[in-house]
This record gives sequence, C-alpha cells and structure tokens, in this order.
Amino acid sequence: MANQKDTYSVEVIGFTDTEQTVLASVFGLSSRRVPKFLRHSKADSPPDILLVDANDAAAVKQLSYRNSSGQIPVILVGDSNCGTDWPVLARPIRWMKLFQAFDAAIAAPSAGIPVKPAQTVAAPASTPAATPVIETATVQAPARAGSVTSAVPVTKPVPVMGERPGASQVKSMLADSVLVVDDNATVREFMKNKLAAFNFNVDFAENGEQAIGFTGQKHYTCIFLDVIMPGIDGYQVCKLIKSNRTAQKTAVVMLTSKDSPFDKIRGSMSGCDAYLTKPVDEEKLLETIVKFLPTRN
Repeated sequence: MANQKDTYSVEVIGFTDTEQTVLASVFGLSSRRVPKFLRHSKADSPPDILLVDANDAAAVKQLSYRNSSGQIPVILVGDSNCGTDWPVLARPIRWMKLFQAFDAAIAAPSAGIPVKPAQTVAAPASTPAATPVIETATVQAPARAGSVTSAVPVTKPVPVMGERPGASQVKSMLADSVLVVDDNATVREFMKNKLAAFNFNVDFAENGEQAIGFTGQKHYTCIFLDVIMPGIDGYQVCKLIKSNRTAQKTAVVMLTSKDSPFDKIRGSMSGCDAYLTKPVDEEKLLETIVKFLPTRN
C-alpha cells in the first residue's frame, strides 16, 4: 500500500454563501482528525480532491479544465452526476457523509486503484436553486471496545477515526477534555464514538454527584449534561458547575428529551450554554462541537 499523507487539500468549486459557511466549519472540524482535510489555497499546485457544486453550470465548466487529466478525485454535490461516475452527495450538505466521501476519495489511490480517466462533464441543463434532499440515514462511527461507565475519568488517548499505524499527529496533538454526564449507557457510547473521533479526551459520569467530583479535579472545555438523572438533576449540577470560578469558562450543553420553552428557560437560569434534544442528532452535535470546542490548524 502506498504511503498516505496526514493532510489533504480540497478545492471547493461553486456553492452558495450559506454552504460556504457550512464548509468552513467542516474544514475547521476536520483539522481535529487524522487524516485532515483542509481547503486548498495554492493556485500553482493541484489539490488532492475537488468538491464541486453539480447544480452550478459555471462550477461544472470550471471542473472540466481544473481536472482535464481526470487524475484528481472528484466529489459532486447536487442532483446530478453530470454524466460521470463520480460520487454524488445529495443536499443539504451532511458533515459525516462529507467526511466519509473524503476518506473514500483518498482510499482508492492509496490501495492501488487507479483514478478514473478524464471524463466529459455534462453541464446541468439549468441552474435552479437546489431542492434540499432530506437524508434519514445515520452514519455511525466505528464502535470501540471497552466500558464507558467507569466512575474514574478516562485520560489516556483514544484512537481517532481514520487513524493509521504510526500517525504521529494523534500523539502530538493536545486533546481537549470533554465530560459526558448521562445515566444511559447507549447515550454514553454514542457520545464516545462521535467525540473521540475528533481527538477529544472523553470522560464519563453516570450521575450529578460524579460529575461534580470530576469537575473539581479537572478542567473540561465542554460538558454534555443530561437533565434527568438519579439524585440531583442536570439543572442543579449546571448551577453548581457554573458557580465554580475555575469552571465558569466551561461550556455546558444540556441533553434533554424535553424541548419546551419552560425547560429552556430553566436551562438558561441554571447557566447552560446550549441544548441538544435526545436522541441526539449527529449533525446538531457536530455544530455544537464547532461552536464550543476549539479547532486545530
């Protein structure tokens, strides 16, 4: 197998201003994982991947000469494959599906699979505003062995999604610590898979008392806190955490099955920074990570 790099550049062609904002967050979050996918910025060198708006005739035309040799992997976003057999992602842009497509794009050449030859790209017949396509499939990160219910903080590095043996970046990156407080083992396992994939050190507590004990011993960049738990509830725990001067900069995100205005008011009064409704939506979780947890360059 050919040696893979740890960082790949992606040239973005087309897309609306709103989608460009989403993609900026995608690349920011990608800087936390291995391999990294960063936006291509060197005009005098080819990118590793081309990400193209298939509904934009100008973008498709630009693709034709940017990849005239057909040697650069292409990912299309839109309603058409433009007469090619390149992979197409439906709108709206889904973070995890885009990461999967990036991983697949670099996997084929490294495995000795030739990149498809130059193809004649058919421009879309018209360029109407893309109709959002709702995708219901949930992409699950690979499960990892080991219990997640220990009452002792887990501090050793966790394998990163897409990591290859000898990936030195994982060891050298200073991981931020995150605490997940929930009495449901399924929720803890879900959060473990999603957060550890982006090189966060993830600790777990099953109740409020454990959570308060952990925060007294260690600084957390972000705490995901269930509202309803045995013993003291999440609102009380949040108040106690926020009253601790050393923990005031910690972002507290409430995990709740309730989404009423009254519950949000209670959360705001307790000092929480955001809400995530259970079952936790993967895309909303990634948006929260980008908002409250620092990215790497």
